[in-house]
Amino acid sequence: MYEPRVLSGMRPTGALHLGHYHGVLRNWARLQNEYPCLFFVADWHALTTNYDEPGSIEKNSWDMVIDWLAAGIDPSQSTLFIQSQVPEHAELHLLLSMITPLGWLERVPTYKDQQEKLTEKDLSTYGFLGYPLLQSADILIYRANMVPVGEDQVPHVEFTREIARRFNHLYGREAGFEDKAKAAVKKMGSKKARLFNELRTKFLEQGDDEALGSARALLDEQQNLSRGDRERLFGWLEGSGKKILVEPDALLTAASRMPGLDGQKMSKSYGNTVTLREDADSVTKKIRTMPTDPARVKRTDPGNPENCPVWQLHQVYSDDVRRQWVQTGCTSAGIGCLECKQPVIESVLAEQAPMRERAQAYLDDPTLVKNIIADGCEKARKLAGETMREVREAMGLASS
Repeated sequence: MYEPRVLSGMRPTGALHLGHYHGVLRNWARLQNEYPCLFFVADWHALTTNYDEPGSIEKNSWDMVIDWLAAGIDPSQSTLFIQSQVPEHAELHLLLSMITPLGWLERVPTYKDQQEKLTEKDLSTYGFLGYPLLQSADILIYRANMVPVGEDQVPHVEFTREIARRFNHLYGREAGFEDKAKAAVKKMGSKKARLFNELRTKFLEQGDDEALGSARALLDEQQNLSRGDRERLFGWLEGSGKKILVEPDALLTAASRMPGLDGQKMSKSYGNTVTLREDADSVTKKIRTMPTDPARVKRTDPGNPENCPVWQLHQVYSDDVRRQWVQTGCTSAGIGCLECKQPVIESVLAEQAPMRERAQAYLDDPTLVKNIIADGCEKARKLAGETMREVREAMGLASS
């Protein structure tokens, strides 16, 4: 029905660290080679929890875009933009709020979870309650059918699917829908029209999923159908109305394997991070002073890698041969802790070197980043505008 399209965003909360790279950005860099991708700075989302301290959001936004570019996100392959510069997000959020039951928002798992975690914040706001719906608007406005998320974010994608379904059910029944759908079928030619009708009947009467798949494939092949006719036929095929909003699928991504310097998950709140573009001397010092197995008080004391945070970094950066060297050397006291840390230091610095190099051009000439975002916002607004025209028309808000 629509070309494959990936959408993802990040809140601008400060310098990105290697956990972001291994958990998100490396995946984005892979996806941009496979699909059209839109990646956005979620600055409005930052306000849902940081509404009382907005001063750093703009600076963090530009710094984060440089981090994306440093990590290999390519603006010639991906569309990069800032959420607040595409006001259609806010309009769709408003219109969707008219049809969203309050209970749907209150049952989103992260709603109570975040309130419990951020007890120092007053999150009894409409903006915080409605942020899952803003997320839905972010996705639906681009008709993105793939959203890369971790397991904890899957409920947000399912919530978005329910919103799209509800909207299409309420507003997809345009006047004369049935007649328009039948007229569209005839445009396929008599042979294909007959096949399509047979497959539709098989699905609606017998629940034949194979027939549904064949009918969808048949529609995808039709070059002479307008997008409006195609949307009608996809809806008519499934016994619903015109498909105005697309139900996205969660593209499940593996959790980041990147541990922090203390062995916990790498997180700014734990103070255990290495940032993407951190100075080499600082990185070296941080890793050299990492805690190790407490049993190794003296150089001659044998240790156990399982009790050492450095071993977790070897799991990310070292091959089997290197890990065997660590296992043998640590348990026999054949190597010291600083010897064990050195290959990790070298691997981290080697990973960061191209990032620092790519970032330098943008640091030297900030207008390059501004131009990338301006182009991305223009592309995003064009796509968003197409969706909003159909949404307004469906809701009786089309301008004369």
